[in-house]
Amino acid sequence: MEHYNSALVLAALLSAVAAALHLGIIAGGARWYRFFGAGERFATAAEQGRWFPALVTLGIAAVLFVWAAYALSGAGMIEPLPLLRLGLIAITLVYLVRGTIGAFLLVGTGRSNRFIVVSSIICLGYGLVHLVGVIQMWDRLA
Repeated sequence: MEHYNSALVLAALLSAVAAALHLGIIAGGARWYRFFGAGERFATAAEQGRWFPALVTLGIAAVLFVWAAYALSGAGMIEPLPLLRLGLIAITLVYLVRGTIGAFLLVGTGRSNRFIVVSSIICLGYGLVHLVGVIQMWDRLA
């Protein structure tokens, strides 16, 4: 591991865990949507067998898996992905913005206060881990 950037390896792991959790929510159904604070609209739709909660959640999982791959690439564990530096900057900014002002934008959307607070703290943490890794690897990012 001494050849790899540990912050970006951790960032990849965090994004992959979040992606896997989203897949678990799809499998867990309405109860899991409620527990994780996705909102009653999503939970009810999942109970009714509607496709959009699973599709949206699957899309989020796919994006998070791609973000994990970008972090692994930035860490030097896999070959450089296209637009690596720009991609990692964008990913870092999305996490940081979601972790800070994103919480204010979610108020009144039907998501629970617990979801808003916890997910914002998690996103802020993920963003900070990415930021440390990007700063450390800046000169090596293509």
